[in-house]
Amino acid sequence: MQVVFRKYGGKLHWHHDAIRLGEDKHGVWVGLREGTTMRRGEEEPVVFQVASVMLFPREAWWTASFNAAPHKVEVYCDITTVPEWRGEEVTMLDLDLDVIRMRDGRLILDDEDEFAEHQVLLGYPPELVGQAEQAAAWLMAAVGERTGPFGGAHEPWLAQVS
Repeated sequence: MQVVFRKYGGKLHWHHDAIRLGEDKHGVWVGLREGTTMRRGEEEPVVFQVASVMLFPREAWWTASFNAAPHKVEVYCDITTVPEWRGEEVTMLDLDLDVIRMRDGRLILDDEDEFAEHQVLLGYPPELVGQAEQAAAWLMAAVGERTGPFGGAHEPWLAQVS
């Protein structure tokens, strides 16, 4: 299957192949084996050095990636529009903000400057800004407190691709 992130306005962002693993109460899980090739737009491919699983929740404004050790980033959440499925492709708009939990436990809200800049430059509508801010606040709490899918739900899925 294909995972396709775009930027507001439709510009191609990160995209790569993945293996659809299954679904649970949190959403749809896909896997990336070590060595998966990813591309940002038309840039040169990047090889991902560890196995990873991605979660695409239903009706939520975010996606999450869970990386195998020893990757320094344990959980990486992109604030996005609600993921849409088109056959064997999942696509969404990346809204810049990211919530990151490092393997050492540090929690980071990243790219606030890019989010503010793109509100003006790309003309994000107020509803989109509100949804993104609400999703970021929810994720900061849930990822930090390890609740919901951030409390280990990824482990059986990650075991399938590690």
